[in-house]
Amino acid sequence: MPAESPVVADLSEQDLLDRIFPHLPVGSRTLVPPGDDAAVVVAPDGRYVVTCDVLVEDVHFRRRWSTGEDVGRRAAAQNLADVAAMGARPVALVVGLVVPGGTPVAWVEGLARGLGDACRPLDVGVVGGDLSGGPTIVVSVTAHGDLEGRAPVLRSGARAGDVVAYAGRRGWSAAGLALLSAGLPETDPGLTAFYRAPTPPLDAGPAAARAGATAMLDVSDGLLRDASRIARASGVTLHLEDPAVAFVQDASRLAGAAAALGADLTQWLLTGGEDHGLLATFPPGAPLPEPFGAIGVVSSRGSDLVLVGGEPPRAVTTGWDHFGD
Repeated sequence: MPAESPVVADLSEQDLLDRIFPHLPVGSRTLVPPGDDAAVVVAPDGRYVVTCDVLVEDVHFRRRWSTGEDVGRRAAAQNLADVAAMGARPVALVVGLVVPGGTPVAWVEGLARGLGDACRPLDVGVVGGDLSGGPTIVVSVTAHGDLEGRAPVLRSGARAGDVVAYAGRRGWSAAGLALLSAGLPETDPGLTAFYRAPTPPLDAGPAAARAGATAMLDVSDGLLRDASRIARASGVTLHLEDPAVAFVQDASRLAGAAAALGADLTQWLLTGGEDHGLLATFPPGAPLPEPFGAIGVVSSRGSDLVLVGGEPPRAVTTGWDHFGD
C-alpha cells in the first residue's frame, strides 16, 4: 500500500521550511534572501510602501473549496493590490504562517507554490517570514512597494469635477462565493476560480499614478463601502452610474449565476468584495490609462457620500465589514 502523505507534525520546522523555500521567488531587488534573521531589500526611491493582510481559515477561505495554491495566490493578490492602489510597484512579501500539526505537508507546499506563481511574473520576492503551530491556519502577508519617485496616491485627493474610474473585475468574487455556498460551482467555474484566487489589475496602479490620479484604493470590501471611504477622506460625494451601465460586461457575465441562484446581480456589482479592482479619481479631461473605465464623477460634499444613478443606494448592505455594520 502507498505510504500516507506526511502532515506538518511529521516534520521538524527546518524540514518544513526546506519544503517551502524552493517554491518562493527571491526577486531581483533582494540583496539578502531568506536564511538570516532578516532579509535585505533595496529601496531606490528612499521610501517604502508597506501593507499587511491576514487570512484565517473558515473566515477568509475554506480548505474544502480552495487548494493551497489558491490560498497562496489569493494571499499575494490582496496584498499586491494594496501596494498598487498607492501607485507603487510591488517589490517583496514577508509571510507569517500558522498551521495545525495535522495539516498535510502537500497543502503547505501548495500554498508556497501559489505565492510563487503570483509573485514570480512580477519580479516580487518572497523574502522571509515566520512559521508557527496553532489551532487553525492563518496566513499573514506583509507587502512592500517602491513608489519609483512618484508621490503616493492617497484616498484624500479627490476633488469636485474629477472623473471616477474603475479597473478590474466587478462582482465576480461575490458571485463565485455564492455559487460555492449553494453547492453549484459548475454553473460558472470561471467565477468560482476568481473567488478562490482573484487576479487584480496590478499594473493599473502605477499607470494611474503616472496619469495623475488624484485618489485611489483597492476595492476589497465592495464598491459602495470603498467609494464612501474616498468620499469621506476627500470631503466630496461620488456620483456613480447605474452599475448595469457602468459594468455592462461584468453584468452580462454574472447573469447566468444570478439566474441559477435567483440572486440580484446588482448587489454583487455594488457590494461584492474581494475582486480587488482599483477605484480611482482623475482630473477632468485627463486620459484614462488602460484598463480604467469611467463610472462616475465627483462633486462637492452633499448629504450622501455616494449616489448611484443620482439616488442614495438601495442596498441590503454596503459591503464587507469584519465586525458587522
